[in-house]
Amino acid sequence: MENIQAGYHVSHEQFKPSLLLTLVQKAQQAGFTQALSSDHYFPWSESQGESGFAWSWLGAAMQATTLGYGIVNAPGQRYHPAIIAQAVATLCEMNPGRFWIAAGSGQFLNEHINGDKWPLKAVRNERLKESVDIMRALWRGETVTHDGHVKVSEAKLYTRPDYIPSVIGAALTEQTAKWVGSWADGMITTSRPKDELKTLIDAFRSGGGENKPIYLKVQLSYDTTFDNALAGAHQQWRNNVFSSALLSDIRSAQGFDAAGDMVKPQDMINSVRISDSTDQHLEWLMADISAGVSNLYLHNVNTRQFEFIDAFGSKVLPHLRSSY
Repeated sequence: MENIQAGYHVSHEQFKPSLLLTLVQKAQQAGFTQALSSDHYFPWSESQGESGFAWSWLGAAMQATTLGYGIVNAPGQRYHPAIIAQAVATLCEMNPGRFWIAAGSGQFLNEHINGDKWPLKAVRNERLKESVDIMRALWRGETVTHDGHVKVSEAKLYTRPDYIPSVIGAALTEQTAKWVGSWADGMITTSRPKDELKTLIDAFRSGGGENKPIYLKVQLSYDTTFDNALAGAHQQWRNNVFSSALLSDIRSAQGFDAAGDMVKPQDMINSVRISDSTDQHLEWLMADISAGVSNLYLHNVNTRQFEFIDAFGSKVLPHLRSSY
């Protein structure tokens, strides 16, 4: 495998947009080549307490760095796909080849704000595929009218890049992975044991994803001691250890906090890679690569971002670059 890309995860739920701009600049200096932005209306917990608008931030970040950028987005309810298509087209016209979008079915936490009914997962998937088809038609320069889960009336984009932007499918289960293989340009998922990751990738491949790239958001906690790394993960990320079926239907940050109250520090170890050893983190990342991952997006879930960027820039990224 060649051309492994290492990305820094931009967590708008945890940090102010002004700080995130500084962090991506520092990440580029440290050797990261990519960045992955979240796209939330609410944080995962009241203690995180941020929710900057990612699409405003992206324009500034892409001007301030030369990194490639991606975003995980749920078109169809909070966002109309014709508007997201316009946003993507503008960023790609200004920054050719540097931006991609991952499309997922969304979470009630963010999508409920427009007051519409929250559909069942099967309907959300149908709406997602409609949204992707609408966006691609607009990027091709077509005039789009559509009447389905999403309604569009005579939409057309006049400012477009000279290529069709990549749409990566977000998948957390084997069933979804197989489905997105039929329409997405690649798959993004979250870190998990190698055997589980390989099963997910195989499902994506069997559904039509042969020879398409695999992106992985790696949830980790690094600090100078194991106890600090564990405590930082528990403080910031304990609300995110549950199954996707539960996470997709919780209504508020307070609801996530109520669920997270049941999580003990040791419970984090099954969901977040916790270690004070950069060698151990490198070993985990190499296993991801051997499973078929091409793009790694590292999310240090605790608050010590500057220390993480320095340590991984000097002790992890050089080995990733030299190994493939």
